[in-house]
Amino acid sequence: MDQWRSFRNGLLSSPRFQKFAVDFPPFRPVSRSRSRQLFDLLAGFTYSQVLYCTVKLGLIEMLEGQPLSTNAIAARIGWPADRTERLLKAAISLKILERTSIGDVTLGIHGAALAGNPWIARFITHHSLLYADLADPIGVLSGTKKDNQLKDFWSYGDQRNAADYTALMAASQEAVAAEILASYDFSRHRHLIDIGGSNGTFLKAAAARYPQLKLSLFDLPKVAEIARANLGNRFEIHGGSFLDDELPKGPDVATLIRIAHDHDDASVKTLLAAVARMLPPGGTLILAEPLSGLAATAPVADAYFGLYFAAMGQGRTRNPDEIRRMAKDAGFASVEVVATRNPVVSGMLRLTMP
Repeated sequence: MDQWRSFRNGLLSSPRFQKFAVDFPPFRPVSRSRSRQLFDLLAGFTYSQVLYCTVKLGLIEMLEGQPLSTNAIAARIGWPADRTERLLKAAISLKILERTSIGDVTLGIHGAALAGNPWIARFITHHSLLYADLADPIGVLSGTKKDNQLKDFWSYGDQRNAADYTALMAASQEAVAAEILASYDFSRHRHLIDIGGSNGTFLKAAAARYPQLKLSLFDLPKVAEIARANLGNRFEIHGGSFLDDELPKGPDVATLIRIAHDHDDASVKTLLAAVARMLPPGGTLILAEPLSGLAATAPVADAYFGLYFAAMGQGRTRNPDEIRRMAKDAGFASVEVVATRNPVVSGMLRLTMP
């Protein structure tokens, strides 16, 4: 494989071969495709900014079920028609929007998908923080840039943004909860605790599917207050830090949903050890988050989340073997990958106590 890779790279970097590939009709489609992919890497940031503007200006809601002319859209957003047309053309090229048969503008395939998943729009507007940090991507990746807006937003330690980050996580939690509940059967358990459970969106979904299941939530004190107001009396709510406090005994299954990848290795080891101490013999931990090491999700797990966590100042995505090693050290007997319907939304591991 290494020999092939060396041969391939020498060929692709050769100006003579590049000219041959364009000139030779059977190779021309491949050459065009590779050129487009390379340019997409170059232009990707501008694509994300077109998406951001489309969402931020409310065009998805504006055009849902109601095609409008360029002039009508310009009037609604308060832009000159020529400036509006520039944005519309860009969004149309990316299939966020489309032209109707009479030249009006309506939703494209990506815009329609956004309309059906409004939580994605919330994350898109949140990304203004990430975009600001990535004005210095080398500083973010090298760790020399310290004053990152994402790091300030996800201030778990002092919880000053607890309401904001809880609302942001809750916006996407329904999609993640649906993926988890479709991929794992909790009916074999009697008591579930969601560790780092935010406002309780996952527990609400679990309660609807498993009415006999006892349900608990553990999160930081300020977040626990939000969960208590959101969930009601059926649920046990515990406030504390899973890095400093003991987890409440009793549950035979725990969930960590998009928690481990927010933390560095030392914290994850501490967390897994705390969960292992809490669970009874044969107890189960379901860990759900984007997993590294999978070709289908590599751009999401390793490129997107790689830079996001670098700007956040902590955390990283891990492959199953990395988590397996930490889990064994924490006292778990086995770690297995659980297939999910859509790994882009969430991957899943089942960790079992001896």
